[in-house]
This record gives sequence, structure tokens and C-alpha cells, in this order.
Amino acid sequence: MRPDPGRPGWWTAEAPGAADGTRYGFALDGGPVLPDPRSRRQPDGPDGLSAVVDQNAYDWRVPWSGRALPGAVLYELHIGTFTREGTFDAAAARLAPLAELGITHVELMPVCPFPGTHGWGYEGVSLWAVHEPYGGPAGLKHFVDAAHALGLGVVLDVVHNHLGPAGNHLPRFGPYFTDTHHTPWGAAVNLDAPGSDEVRAYLLGSALAWLRDFRLDGLRLDAVHALADDRALTFLEELSTAVDELSVATGRPLFLIAESDLNDPRTTTPRARGGLGLHAQWNDDFHHCLHTALTGESQGYYADFAREPLAALAKTLTRVFFHDGTYSSFRGRTHGRPVDRTDTPAHRFLGYSQTHDQIGNRALGDRLSATLSPGLLACAAALVLTGPYTPMLFMGEEWGATTPWQFFTDHPDPVLAEAISKGRRREFAAHGWAAEEIPDPQDPRTRERSCLDRSERVTEPHARLLAWYGELIALRRDQPDLADPDLAAVRVAYDEAARWLTYRRGDVRVAVNLSAEPVEIPLDGGGFRVLATWDRPEPAGNGGALRLPPESCVVLADD
Repeated sequence: MRPDPGRPGWWTAEAPGAADGTRYGFALDGGPVLPDPRSRRQPDGPDGLSAVVDQNAYDWRVPWSGRALPGAVLYELHIGTFTREGTFDAAAARLAPLAELGITHVELMPVCPFPGTHGWGYEGVSLWAVHEPYGGPAGLKHFVDAAHALGLGVVLDVVHNHLGPAGNHLPRFGPYFTDTHHTPWGAAVNLDAPGSDEVRAYLLGSALAWLRDFRLDGLRLDAVHALADDRALTFLEELSTAVDELSVATGRPLFLIAESDLNDPRTTTPRARGGLGLHAQWNDDFHHCLHTALTGESQGYYADFAREPLAALAKTLTRVFFHDGTYSSFRGRTHGRPVDRTDTPAHRFLGYSQTHDQIGNRALGDRLSATLSPGLLACAAALVLTGPYTPMLFMGEEWGATTPWQFFTDHPDPVLAEAISKGRRREFAAHGWAAEEIPDPQDPRTRERSCLDRSERVTEPHARLLAWYGELIALRRDQPDLADPDLAAVRVAYDEAARWLTYRRGDVRVAVNLSAEPVEIPLDGGGFRVLATWDRPEPAGNGGALRLPPESCVVLADD
């Protein structure tokens, strides 16, 4: 290879054209042969040779004009545990029930190559390639094609803030990381130090390749608050600009969803108004309020939300963030910034009661279904699916799956494997858990326990809950008021002591009773009719009031 006179730091060479599947690699300064940083396929894992991929070899079956984010109902899905087989093909065969339920987009957890067969995917490397045990690039294309055939959009979770500890050869190829900043994973990805122009190009090219070559509809960006970037034009602005340009070029609506801990509305503010221009973001504050209201938990970061959980929930239903310049005891400082409700459409924020993070990062990976009654699970569904934000479900939630979703890894390196197992147990021992109670991430049974059990869907109370999710999603689709993006129009009332909350969106009203006793809920206005109910409510005998059974919910429309 010879230095490229037109691109400082680059070395180039030409090799004879190779057919799809041909293996290759790079030897740097007489060292071992390494995989291509821009490899599109790693047939033997992150440390093996790269393989040539002919992107035109796949024969797309379904013409696809895209599916935009407004009006969406997302479904977070992990390929390795959505089915026992843990492959794209097996997952594709299970998509029809999601489309029938009313889901509009599936959001795949990361699929870049990582060591071993099974893992969450957040320790991925080779950011242009697809995990081979899932089915490689051809398998992903088949999955996307199958989803599109059912009218489902596909969103992919991508990780730009760090790479996994094993199989990461990027530092040998250039200044992909920098000690200028430090992150929980060590040296930061180089977005602003010398050499960062090419690092940004590497990440931008990867993001656009997913959208272009695999016909994806959007990307979820993991932990963007961990992207250390002091440049005037940030990487996220560059990325949102490039994605908007690709959307115009392809004629398909494309979008970016951020995971951000900053509570900063500038994340989703259009670039023309000084924002980063991302199209949506997860709203963890809404989750935390809802979780504490349902469970009563108050440990760790739940403490701020658990003091008055219904008041907190009412705030997030109308103002997006709970911490919008308020003091956060978990952080020991004020946090966040208010959202302009008059100028920010509600669909820019995702609302959810469960995610892979909020389940999998618990000691036992227990879902809400492990401790809550079917009635409270129904209330959670009502608040997510009739609330103002773009709803997102976590796989299996729709039938109250009893399978946990635990943290699991499959590192072949015994030293790293032991360190991960011990570290997980040490982490939760500090919170009072006995070491033997914490699932070993390296034990294959941990992943197996986390696989969905679809036989539950036809048994009670799961079948009833599944039908309730379908009823609510249909209501969201059929009632124009539930698609209204106007946050300022949402009206909420609640009684902290009696544990009920109600809100109004146009002519639609939603009431939930989280207590173990019947409650009487005053409703303003005239009469109403029931659109959907978990347990049949009764008139309370007082004008405009409603008597709601314990742990129940109802969706009403004005007469």
C-alpha cells in the first residue's frame, strides 16, 4: 500500500476484483492480518477475515416507500431471544402477529458482530457488518423484506459511543479513539481531536449504509449523551443532515431516535432553529414516573419520582420531562431544560413502560409482570398507548410475558468471561443481593431463560392482556384525538392519596385506578360513552362522576 497524496494519513492499494464471499484482510507494518474496519461481513467473527459482499446480490421482493414516525407504534425486539433459534429467519417467521396487533415498526437491538453467539449486542465491533450467527447481511435483508411485506417499518439500534472490549482492532488503523475525553468505557470515540474528520466519516458512512443498503426506516442512537464532542458543528448535526439528505434522495421518510440522558429539548429541535435535528428521543422520565406509580419502588434514580409519583406522571404527560431545570437527588444537581409545548409535537418523544434497559439492568431481569397484577399491567398499557407520546413496547410485554430478560454474554476469552461474571455479581452485592442470586451472564441458561415463551399467549390472563393491547392500539389508530401532537392541549387530574389519574385529549378521556380499592373519579363536562375498558366502570351517582373498580382503567369519549 502507498500513501494517498490527496488524503493525509490514508494508504491505498488496488487488488483484483473478487466475488461475493471472497475473504480478505489487512496486514499493518508486517503484523497479523486484521479484518477491514469497513468490513460488510465477518463470517468467522470479529477477529476473522473479512468477506466481500455484493450488495446487489439480494433480490428485494417488496417495493417499499417507507413508513414515517408520526403515528407509529414501535416494538423493541432482540433477535437472539425473540425466538429460541435466535436468527433473523426465525424472527421473520414470527412478525405477522405483530402486524395484526397494530405494531407499525420493529426496533432491532444492535446487530453488529460481537464475540461468541449470544449477547445483547452493545459490545459490537465492525460497525458496518452484521452478526453472522443471526444470519449475516443476507439474513438481515430477508428480515427487512419480510417486515416490509407486512407493512412493518424497521428501525436499528446503533452504538457510536463505544466499541466492545474484544475484537476491536480500530486503534491499530488510526486515531479512532482519543484520551481527550474519558467515558465509562475508557477512551472516547474521537469526534473532535486530531484525525476526527475521518472518524466521523467512518460513523456517518456506517449509519447511511444501514439505511441505504438494508432499506431500514430509521436508526436508534444509543446513549448520545456519551458522545464527547466539543466541535462547533457536532457529529449529531452532521448525521441528521446526512440522513435528511438521504431521505430526499431515496424518496423514503427516514428518521433518527436518540437515547439521551440530558433532558435537553435541543436534541430534537430542528437544525434551522439551533437544535441537533434528530427526529425523536426516548423519554426515560415518563418511564420512571410510571414505574414508581405502578410498583412503589424508590431506590436509586427512582427516588425523585417516587415522592409523589402521580404528580410526577401528570407533569411528564403534559411537559415531557420531570427534570426540566429541577433538582435531581440522584445526580446531586439541577438537571434538564423545559420543552416548549406550544411548538414541539408530542410524537418527537417515545413513551414506554418497559425497555431492554429497564428490565435487563435489574438484578434478576424481572419484568413488570413478575410483580404486578393483570389490572395494573392493563393500566400501564393504557397510559402508554393512549398517551401523547409515540408508544414503544418491549417484546413480550403485550401478553405480560413471564420470562425474564437478563444480562447475558458469550465471551470466548476465559479471562474476560470471568471478569464479567464476577463484576456483575459484585455490582449487585453492593446493593444487598447475595452473589448466588445473580444470574451468571456467561451461563447459557441465562440467555435461554430470556427467550420468549409464546405458548403463554393463549392462556389466561395473558390472552386477555394481549386482546387489551390490540384494542388500545386500534383506538389510537381510529381516534383522531389520540393522534393529536399538541402537548399543550393535554389536561390531567389526579388524586395522589386515592391513587387515580385521568387525562383528556380532545373528546377522549382516560382514567386509571392504581389502588386496590374502588374509586370515584369526578369528570368534567356532560355524559360519556365507553370506548374501551378493562373492568366495567359504573356511574358513581354524582353528576359527571365515575366509579372505577380496583386496578382498572377505562377510555371514554364525550357523548
